[in-house]
Amino acid sequence: MNIHEYQAKAVLGAFGVPVPRGYPAMSAAEAVAAAEKLGGPVWVVKAQIHAGGRGKAGGVKVVKTIDEVKKEATRLLGSTLVTHQTGPHGKEVHRLYIEEGSAIARELYLSVLVDRANGRIAFIASTEGGMDIEAVAHATPEKIATFHVDPAAGMSGYVGRNIAAALKLKGDQVKQCIALVGGLYQAFLAKDMSLLEINPLVVTKEGALLCLDAKINFDGNGLYRHPDIVELRDLTEEDPMEIEASRHDLSYVKLDGNIGCMVNGAGLAMATMDIIKLYGAEPANFLDVGGGASKEKVTAACKIILNDPNVKGILVNIFGGIMRCDIIAEGVVAAVRELGIKVPLVVRLEGTNVELGKKILAESKLAVIPANDLADAAAKITQAVKAA
Repeated sequence: MNIHEYQAKAVLGAFGVPVPRGYPAMSAAEAVAAAEKLGGPVWVVKAQIHAGGRGKAGGVKVVKTIDEVKKEATRLLGSTLVTHQTGPHGKEVHRLYIEEGSAIARELYLSVLVDRANGRIAFIASTEGGMDIEAVAHATPEKIATFHVDPAAGMSGYVGRNIAAALKLKGDQVKQCIALVGGLYQAFLAKDMSLLEINPLVVTKEGALLCLDAKINFDGNGLYRHPDIVELRDLTEEDPMEIEASRHDLSYVKLDGNIGCMVNGAGLAMATMDIIKLYGAEPANFLDVGGGASKEKVTAACKIILNDPNVKGILVNIFGGIMRCDIIAEGVVAAVRELGIKVPLVVRLEGTNVELGKKILAESKLAVIPANDLADAAAKITQAVKAA
């Protein structure tokens, strides 16, 4: 789950992480009130969307008068920002963040993530912070340093000192960096984060470290422990079908292709998408119904796939271990009868109650194309879509 910048800064501030003062605004009037509350002489008007690259897209503006705050707020609210992370359709701006201006001497980069290769939390640091960090990572990777936290020892001061050295901080800034890194680590663990990115982390002209931007992703599997974080969810930033899927506890991610996929198991779902691409087509989604889905859950999954106007064909690929093939078949039949089906449907079933599942599909009189294995299924669905 993602949250907005202003929400991320509130979370970090609770752990003693230094962030600029600011207030969210949902209207131009609220933006003006926020600026007046902050005082001058410089304010930053920031569009709040779940995507990076806002600055380059015109979504972050530094202004020096209240009239300019109102002007930029009016311009941004309701506008659509297109960045390298939003895709060509962009995201509509519904919220703003009005922040006090900062006198910047240096821009740095610092992030925290789970390094799954070695099972440790890692800090990524660079002296080249700012809007072009992706270019830095590509062109000059030697300017990016990685520091791991030993899970047995936990956070120690030497990690902060090593990061401070990599960022070329001196004197009191080293102490600030140690405290900052400690606060970020505590927040990361306490709130079950999967990514915490500060870009830029700035050194002000007064010599203070300040988190000028903050991006946080939370591990969805840990959200049940954090009702306060769940309350920060902004549904307007999410795909409607992904929201519907979450209501049924389905793992669903919308993609740009035209072949809908319904699979049980994340690994099999990834393999299914790969083989669809191998046969020259593109998957329209990732959808894992899980190992113990009910008929109702499978029906909901089918509805979600069929409600995507880009879907020109559907591939159901089930290997029944815990999941029974007859439950899948009943769910598919129920969904198709309720919504109707106007696209090719290929079903590959294998495992528990497979013969009963095939019997249910055959007796339904639906236009189902059976497949013997995954390769056969991928070949049949791509051919059917091309022929349609």
